[in-house]
Amino acid sequence: MNLLREPKFARLSAASLCSEIAEWILQVSLPLTMYQLTGSAASTAVMMIIGLVPAVVISPIAGPLADRGNRHRVLCAVSLAQAAVALPLLLAEHVAVLYVVMAAQAGLAAIAEPTRNALVPQVVGPDRVTGANGLMSVNANVARLVGGWAGGLLLASGGLGVTVAVYAGVLALAAALFAPRFAIDLPGTGERPHVLRQWVDGLAEIRRNPALRTISVAVVLLQLAQGMFLVLFLVFVLRTLGGDEADAGLLRGVQAVGGLAAGVLVATVARRVDPAKLLGWGALVMGLYSALIWNTSHVTTSMAVFVGLFAVAGGPGVFVGSGMLSVIQTVTPPELTGRVLSTAFAAMAAAEAVGMQVAGALADRIELELLLGVQGFLFLPAGLVVLLRLARRRDPALT
Repeated sequence: MNLLREPKFARLSAASLCSEIAEWILQVSLPLTMYQLTGSAASTAVMMIIGLVPAVVISPIAGPLADRGNRHRVLCAVSLAQAAVALPLLLAEHVAVLYVVMAAQAGLAAIAEPTRNALVPQVVGPDRVTGANGLMSVNANVARLVGGWAGGLLLASGGLGVTVAVYAGVLALAAALFAPRFAIDLPGTGERPHVLRQWVDGLAEIRRNPALRTISVAVVLLQLAQGMFLVLFLVFVLRTLGGDEADAGLLRGVQAVGGLAAGVLVATVARRVDPAKLLGWGALVMGLYSALIWNTSHVTTSMAVFVGLFAVAGGPGVFVGSGMLSVIQTVTPPELTGRVLSTAFAAMAAAEAVGMQVAGALADRIELELLLGVQGFLFLPAGLVVLLRLARRRDPALT
C-alpha cells in the first residue's frame, strides 16, 4: 500500500481507475441497449464477440504504440478518442451505430491495456511490480462494481444520452490524469522501424524467451476455460440452479468481492512472492474451486450458497492475473514490453472466443456436467506447466 503514497503511481492508479470505470459503464449499457432495441439474445451475443475481435486484429498496431517513448501521451490520446467515438450515440440509438461504437471502443481499449501495463514497471521498478499489479487489480474490481452499477443505473434513470455524457466526462478526467509525464521516456532509436517490423520483433522475443513461451501455453489454456465459463455459467444458473438473468448478474458481480480482497493481499503480504508461483498455484486453486462450485449443485441449489461461493471465486483470478502480468513485465526488455503484452492480450481474446464458440456449439449436445468438468480441468495443466517450467527453475529474471 506504500506505493499509493508515491505521487506518480497514485496518479497512474487514479487515471486507470477512471478509465476502467468508464469502460464498465459502456460494457453494461451498450448490450442492454442492444437487447432493448432488438429483443434478440443473438444480437447481444454478437456484440460480445465484437468486444473481443479488435484485441486480435489491432495487436500489430497496439504493441508498437505501447512501446513508443511517451506512453502517457498514448494513454491520454486513447482516453480522449474513446470519449469522442461514443458521441454518435447521442445522435442515434441504432443497431449499426451500437456495433460500430462497440468495435471502436474495443479497439482503443486494446491499445490502452498493454500501454498501461507496460507503464507500471517504468513507474515502480521491476522489484515492486507484483505489489503494483495487486493494487491495479483492486482498481479493476472497484471499477467493475462502480462502473457496472453506474452503467445500469444511468441507463435506467436517464437513458443512453445521460450515460454517454457521464462516460465521456469520466474519460476526460482520466485523460487529464494521464497527460503529465510519469517516468523517464524510453530512449529513441533514431529512425523508427515499420510498425509491422516492430510487431514481429515482439513475436520474436516470445519465441526466444523460454519464460514467455511457457506463459503463452498457460494463457491459451486459461482463456479457453474463461471463454467456456462465460457461456456455460449462464446455462448453469438458468438451467441447473433455476435462476434468472438477475441472479446471473448477481453471481458475476459478486466475484469482485473476492477480487478486492485478493488484490489487497497481493499488494501487501504476497507482493514478494515469486509471480510464477502466484500464477501457477492460483490456476490450480481455480481448477479445484471450479469443481467445488459445479458439484455443489448436487447438494443444494440455494442461491444464497452460490452467492457465497462466487464471492470467493474472484480471488484466485486476481492471483493468476497479477502473476501473469508480473512475469511478463519482469522477463521482457522494457522497450518490448508493450508489444509482448499486446500479443498476449490478443492470444487471450482469441482463445476466449474459441472457448465461447466451443461451449456454445456443445452446450445443447453434450451433458452440461461434462462440459463444466472440462472447463474446470483446463486450469490444472495451465497451473502445472508454470510451476514445473518456471517456478521450479526460479529463473533469475523473475527474482
